[in-house]
Amino acid sequence: MGFSLNFVHPQLKPIVAKMSFFDAFLFYIIHWMDKYEVWHRLPVLLGVAYLGIRRHLHQRYNLLHVGDIKGRKYDTDEYCYRTADGKCNHPSDDRIGSQGTFFSRNMPPSNLPYELLEPHPSVVAAKLLARKEFIDNGKQFNLIACSWIQFMIHDWIDHMEDTQQVEIRAPDNIADACPLKSFKFLKTKQVPTNTTAGWPSKGNNFLMNNTGSLNTRTPWWDGSVIYGNNKEGMERIRSFKDGKLRISDKDGLLEHDEKGIPISGDVRNCWAGFSLLQALFVKEHNTVCDMLMVHYPEFDDEKLYQHARLVTSAVIAKIHTIDWTVELLKTDTLVAGMRINWYGFLGKRIKDMFGHFCGPIFSGLVGLKAPRDHGIPYSLTEEFVSVYRMHSLLPDKLQLRDTNSSSMDECPPITQEMAMREMIGKEGEKRLSEIGMEKMMVSMGHQASGALTLWNYPSWMRNLVAHDIDGEDRPDPVDMAALEIYRDRERGVARYNEFRRNLLMIPISKWEDLTDDVEVIEALHDVYEDDIEKLDLLVGLHAEKKIKGFAISETAFFIFLLIASRRLEADRFFTTNFNSRTYTEKGLEWVNKTESLRDVIGRHYPEMTRKWMKSSSAFSVWDSSPTPTNCIPLYLRPAP
Repeated sequence: MGFSLNFVHPQLKPIVAKMSFFDAFLFYIIHWMDKYEVWHRLPVLLGVAYLGIRRHLHQRYNLLHVGDIKGRKYDTDEYCYRTADGKCNHPSDDRIGSQGTFFSRNMPPSNLPYELLEPHPSVVAAKLLARKEFIDNGKQFNLIACSWIQFMIHDWIDHMEDTQQVEIRAPDNIADACPLKSFKFLKTKQVPTNTTAGWPSKGNNFLMNNTGSLNTRTPWWDGSVIYGNNKEGMERIRSFKDGKLRISDKDGLLEHDEKGIPISGDVRNCWAGFSLLQALFVKEHNTVCDMLMVHYPEFDDEKLYQHARLVTSAVIAKIHTIDWTVELLKTDTLVAGMRINWYGFLGKRIKDMFGHFCGPIFSGLVGLKAPRDHGIPYSLTEEFVSVYRMHSLLPDKLQLRDTNSSSMDECPPITQEMAMREMIGKEGEKRLSEIGMEKMMVSMGHQASGALTLWNYPSWMRNLVAHDIDGEDRPDPVDMAALEIYRDRERGVARYNEFRRNLLMIPISKWEDLTDDVEVIEALHDVYEDDIEKLDLLVGLHAEKKIKGFAISETAFFIFLLIASRRLEADRFFTTNFNSRTYTEKGLEWVNKTESLRDVIGRHYPEMTRKWMKSSSAFSVWDSSPTPTNCIPLYLRPAP
């Protein structure tokens, strides 16, 4: 681009100069709106248009592939189901998106001159993250929504670790404020990328890095959190009868092995709320099997399992897209935008009647004729991992409710408070068995989660015994707040201001650009002095002024905007193979009729939703009023 306009921020001009004429023109539109902070105050459809433009630019300039592609072509008709390890999803390369492939990136690794311990992670954790008192987020998000994040993370991402340990020692001047004066953990394993040849990519989008990190989970939306990430994990949870998964007949919760570890697809770092959601969707899978047996009696165990997995995985993806995300980003624009992602501008009714036609704008990403990866092989990114660091949502105590209360008009009374430390790992599994599925679900539904803000990181997570991949306790406790700061730096994730520039956002020039809170500004100055470039991403995301209705920062949201669409449009089981031939007619009908987690809970516990859930969504606090949608075009509104 040979010219630029004077109103473009000086630090963004080098990026704009490399854009095509058309992309630069689109950038000028969103940059003008960013300068005046107006996009989220626009009428719904104009706000959606802004997000569409921004997503297009991120698809062009914020998808960078890491590593060689060494897969093979295969017959997609032979693999008309999801494989155990994520292989055979991409239509021309069987390895793309499988377990053990590289994390990609949304921007180049950070090139700032700071050291790994600058400033010291323990200082950042103690002075800016550590919880002073619990701050909740009101009625917007409950503990089910909080647990859902972990449920999804365990479906998508986990870094392979090295065998070499690192030790972090808190400086003497801050040690007394740290629950652990020192702690040890395993480094992230850096693997040679052997980048010698280019995938058919766009310009510089093939990142010539010497090393990268491997994902030990499958990044597809394939339900691996309950099905496992490989053949061994899959076989562990299958009953091999009628296509069903193992679950306790006694209490409807997960079964456990002789060590007390739950039997499920992913058991690392589990807590009772996470196990609860795993059990709920095992029940969903098994109920889908029952439905399929009625309509397709000729199906054997394998066919029932594979079709039920397709259906259940799609239900999970749909709930996250049009239910969980719109509660996280509670604005009319995002309600419309996420439903457009799934159904298109013409809405559910038209898509149900006529199917997918006229492309993604009118009919959504789900049901496209072919997957779209924008020239970059699908995987999840290092930056996506970083913006999903949301442990501040967790409270210090779980409030148990009296589900035997006869009142239908009031929130069930609190009968007991349990320390969250007692709800993790094997001890948490025992507690959950004592509490029971229904009481736990109702209790979590009525308890607000924490707010994603500074000074709200759970104290109990700063002295946490983490788990190995098999669910066993590790020998050394860790300070998760300090560790998360270290992990971003170790993996080369950009710090806050560099991150914003790479996302075509206006960088901050002083602390007052980030927040109006005087106390926060003083604390930031204490830790980072006047060097705004040194600000860690996690701290910046938590300190940033939030858009009304957003539980997360705008900066984090723009990564969500890109990746939420990519998870759907790159997956052939949500595009080419999202049809009755692959899912069965009744299986596809099951997905199409399920609109929310409320639907799933109501399917298995109808009395629970009838008696206790007043809210529109199972992810908002259950005694909150239904959400009005008057400003959303009628054809895009959720069903009442």
